Amino acid sequence: MAQKAPPITAGTGLPPGPGGPATVQTRSIWRTVRSRFVKDRVAMVGLAFVVLFFLMAIFAPLIAAIIGHGPNELFPQMVTPLGLPKGPRPGFWFGGDQVGRDVLVRVVYGARTSLLVALLGTFIATVLGVVIGVAGGYLGGGFDTAVSRLIDILLSLPLLLFAIGLSTVCAASPQGCLGGLLQPGMTLVIGIIALFTWPYIARIVRGEVISLREREFVDAARALGASDRRIMFSEILPNLVAPIIVYATLTIPGNILFEAALSYLGVGVPQSTPSWGRMLSDATNGNLFTYAWWMMLFPGIFLLVATLAFNLVGDGLRDALSPRRRS
Repeated sequence: MAQKAPPITAGTGLPPGPGGPATVQTRSIWRTVRSRFVKDRVAMVGLAFVVLFFLMAIFAPLIAAIIGHGPNELFPQMVTPLGLPKGPRPGFWFGGDQVGRDVLVRVVYGARTSLLVALLGTFIATVLGVVIGVAGGYLGGGFDTAVSRLIDILLSLPLLLFAIGLSTVCAASPQGCLGGLLQPGMTLVIGIIALFTWPYIARIVRGEVISLREREFVDAARALGASDRRIMFSEILPNLVAPIIVYATLTIPGNILFEAALSYLGVGVPQSTPSWGRMLSDATNGNLFTYAWWMMLFPGIFLLVATLAFNLVGDGLRDALSPRRRS
């Protein structure tokens, strides 16, 4: 009578047994990246703060309702007879500003403004940069030359001065710029961030594509009759996910500071929209911060912690996705 063959251990080709090999469990690359990232304590601390800021932005109306103050609600009792703001006290834990608004509520709403502007601006810039960078790096020729020269021109511009000028011109008319595409306010700030950020990621993606387009898997896809669009976005683009994620994550804190700088200079979001940069600008008007220190301290701390947290997360992702790092 024939004996039943012992089961074969997956991945080894040998039957299990006391002396046989243990079962080999394969791990996907993303599982490996997650394991590396979780082991990075500094990155996890940064991620905790990022999650906290996202929750603050999402539930800003609920927090304001619990406190009982609106972001633009005026409280005459928080201004002295001389017109100076009053400091922190019960019910107004971060004090009031120059017109009697609750600084705590405006700081909470400022997280919503800063994150929304930075994330949307980064997303638009990433999509533009990836599409243009992949197309330029793969197609080459005159198109790549034109893309490279456009990137060089945009990178050579004085970023802040050009952004201030564009903001001033577009905000001068209620219709905005580009036929109403860029409206004064948050839309304009997001458009400016996207306009001046995409060349950086386009240059990085283009360089990676130039090295990938000569690989064997691209030649195989081309030999099988795949179109250029399929090769670019189905064969090459998946190999660029890691650097794109890392660069986009590291770009977010810079865009948060960029929005704060524009608002600080008075060409960012409107006065009625709470923003950390706008709050810092209010604190510097007439050197008000020399007396009302809380108007600069609290939004400044939140701005500092937010940018630091995103940088820590970006550094952690870069280390976790690095192929040179050992598990």
